[in-house]
Amino acid sequence: MSNTDPATTPVIPNNPFILVDGSSYLFRAFHGMPPLTNSKGQDTGAIYGVINMLRSLIKQFSPTHMAVVFDAKGKTFRDDIYSEYKANRPSMPEELRSQIEPLHKIIRAMGLPIIVESGVEADDVIGTLADQASKLGIPTLISTGDKDMAQLVNEHVTLINTMNNHVMDPQGVVEKFGIPPELVIDFLALKGDKVDNIPGVPGVGDKSALGLLQGIGSINDIYENLDKIASLDFRGAKKMADKMREYEEQARLSYTLATIKLDVEMDCNPTSLSPIAADYAVLKELFAELEFKRWLKDATDALNNGAETEQAMSASDKLPPKSEVQVTYQTILTQDALEKWLAKLQQADLFAFDTETTSLNYMQAELVGMSFCIEEGEAAYLPLAHDYVDAPQQLDRSAVLALFKPLLEDKSKAKVGQHLKYDKNVLANYDINLQGIAYDTMLESYVLNSVATRHDMDSLAQYYLGISTVHFEDIAGKGAKQLTFNQIPLDQAAHYAAEDADITLRLHNHIWQKLHQTPELASVLTEIEVPLATVLAKMEQFGVLIDSQKLSQQSQDLATRIMQLEREVHELAGEEFNLGSTKQLQEILFNKLSLPVLKKTPKGAPSTSEEVLQELALTYPLPKLLMEFRVLSKLKNTYTDKLPKMINPRSGRVHTSYHQAITATGRLSSTEPNLQNIPIRTEQGRRVRQAFIARPGYKIVAADYSQIELRIMAHLSQDEGLLKAFSQGKDIHTATAAEVFNVSLTDVTTEQRRNAKAINFGLIYGMSAFGLSKQLNVSRHDAQHYMDLYFERYPGVLKYMEDSRIVAKENGYVSTVFGRRLYLPEINASNGLRRKGAERAAINAPMQGTAADIIKKAMLKVDAWIDTLPSDQTRMIMQVHDELIFEIKEQSVESDKSTIVDLMEKAVSLDVPLIVEAGVGENWDQAH
Repeated sequence: MSNTDPATTPVIPNNPFILVDGSSYLFRAFHGMPPLTNSKGQDTGAIYGVINMLRSLIKQFSPTHMAVVFDAKGKTFRDDIYSEYKANRPSMPEELRSQIEPLHKIIRAMGLPIIVESGVEADDVIGTLADQASKLGIPTLISTGDKDMAQLVNEHVTLINTMNNHVMDPQGVVEKFGIPPELVIDFLALKGDKVDNIPGVPGVGDKSALGLLQGIGSINDIYENLDKIASLDFRGAKKMADKMREYEEQARLSYTLATIKLDVEMDCNPTSLSPIAADYAVLKELFAELEFKRWLKDATDALNNGAETEQAMSASDKLPPKSEVQVTYQTILTQDALEKWLAKLQQADLFAFDTETTSLNYMQAELVGMSFCIEEGEAAYLPLAHDYVDAPQQLDRSAVLALFKPLLEDKSKAKVGQHLKYDKNVLANYDINLQGIAYDTMLESYVLNSVATRHDMDSLAQYYLGISTVHFEDIAGKGAKQLTFNQIPLDQAAHYAAEDADITLRLHNHIWQKLHQTPELASVLTEIEVPLATVLAKMEQFGVLIDSQKLSQQSQDLATRIMQLEREVHELAGEEFNLGSTKQLQEILFNKLSLPVLKKTPKGAPSTSEEVLQELALTYPLPKLLMEFRVLSKLKNTYTDKLPKMINPRSGRVHTSYHQAITATGRLSSTEPNLQNIPIRTEQGRRVRQAFIARPGYKIVAADYSQIELRIMAHLSQDEGLLKAFSQGKDIHTATAAEVFNVSLTDVTTEQRRNAKAINFGLIYGMSAFGLSKQLNVSRHDAQHYMDLYFERYPGVLKYMEDSRIVAKENGYVSTVFGRRLYLPEINASNGLRRKGAERAAINAPMQGTAADIIKKAMLKVDAWIDTLPSDQTRMIMQVHDELIFEIKEQSVESDKSTIVDLMEKAVSLDVPLIVEAGVGENWDQAH
């Protein structure tokens, strides 16, 4: 972006709220200025550089609100997360360290607010203040040279690099990085950062990181769509999925490390950070000592003339005030108050409900209290188990729950909550089956617009209501010393809990009004997402049986093989070395063994990325052994060692958590464990699935939709050729090959079918001719020829793709068959890469979203049927991609499997038949 062309330089609003990255200023001034000293030999260059930049910044923008932020001494929370964080950074030179204290004194004497918060970095303080200001609509200018700050840029937040006056708005971020601000964290996490020692994913550099993000989306999106990576258009894409699987923990750790905090606790806020009049007497003394003669004269003149410095500014009233909410919250401590509230709840048409517990793990959480709200601004907290010293007397929990059980289990008593699936699971531990779940604000927001904001309560309150809620960390603290809810004083706990219920009702009233205006969205909420939460809760509560002995044996086998591989690698190398050390590996491979250097790092060192090692492994034995070592180590650490530790001691089973409001397209995800990523393509990976077993007397049944997205493509495109092929039960890839290569079905070769399969799936994922050429290992000309032939035979597909782009550009979203909207904020972006990515999503998202809707509808139908059976006959225990997994009594397996297949195939009606393939086994692998 040009810094001088007014047509391309972003316009900065007058009098912005300015946040100065003092630590960035300090280091850049130290390394950019000549090594100045005064006559006493005191280093002064960094001080001069920083003050000069500050004076220039203030003169240019005349801020009414401003702060200069520096890093504090000591470790931060990131060091607790990752001990190697910034381990590569050398210690601060003494000639720089000695300048910090006098610099701070000068800044304070200038009247500028200065912030130094321990336990976090300057970035986190700036991020928090910028986020607060942005939510208030305050134009904010961050002055920094740190590229990581690009993640903070939005319509209200702009960056400026004072060294070159380069300004970066959202469009500028795209032009610099090739991605929008919301993907900067993902970019940093994938490629890593050697300066901060953020590991990233080995072998992922700028180009491959951009390829992944532009082609698929965020890290979460990537891990939900690993099967799509091979079709992307960058070098190493075919093998990248395995690399991403292997280093998932490292990628997610890197994401956490690269994420700037937006919730640092501070005693200030954007409206309170106003510069004050300068103290010229102090400035005169400091400038004299440091021998800054020109500034000394300015300070002396101002002091003698009684003038105020240009930095002295009165507080501005331009900032919008913080939203104030008038509330009446009650704490229920007596039987009389309890009975009055219970009566009001029983008479209410709808009430908001929330639980407070000791843990986010629903299987371990103890119920501490419950909160309720019937009218906005009026709510109550019912404490039941606060047990800190001198805690007030509370009503007996068992007696209260017995009293509330009929109300909570009454289907006719409508309830609204925020993520009520969690509360339902907690109450299940107390033999209460929460029913009457009519609405859920998390799901309402998600259905309204899955990508507009995060869907936690604090984010929703700020986004939809403009209300800054009390955060849990505000009353419980952070880190290892964080209190559990039962330890929080009742006066703080009661307001926090009652506010939760109050805000929930406010959110529902606001969001439901918007949803209700679009009947198809209201239908997605009330007919799919809300009832599905109850189905998922059942699955979570029941859990999955794991054969820990089988996993333990596999861990031992893996450990033996890993040790053997390490010995073999050392023998080939002729010496022992750390297989995890990049430097030692570079020395062995390229200096000692003289292997060819296929790629270099940005600093010119030979690359040892996974992509490089895989290529070297085709020819050389040591890289091949090293690749196996890495794969098996990852499998052991992530699965075989970890899964047995997840077994709940009370149930003897593993209980995952399904997430309905994470992915943009409606697909479910899961954590602890992540069922979506359990390996299937390798022998060792399948051994992990073999540890997912059934109880004695039961079998595992796995039912999977066949080629569902291609069938949805046929339905959406209404292409006659595709509709006919699916309706006649033809193998779609063979049928496509016959059409494209103009041969009979019986004459289609294996290679032709493989090519047709690549085309079929490639078009779904928006693959270009270049991407297809790499996939098929043919010339780009040949790949384009295949695509042209395909569109000649299936013109309806081409029309669907073109129409999808048009609809997306006009509406800003596309829809599933059932009305779920999939918003594409980049569809009209001026940046070609962003726009192309959104256009690919416009084609694929309706198919992926419709597939998600179909399996959700199938789950609802299957669950309703299971409810008619004896309780110990059939249980739905897992959902993974397009597959449902069941635990069924042996004597009922065949009949129940047949019913499940029938229900899934008839879950919805499309213009092509849905086909479900089901298998039976002692374990998940056998049944798949």
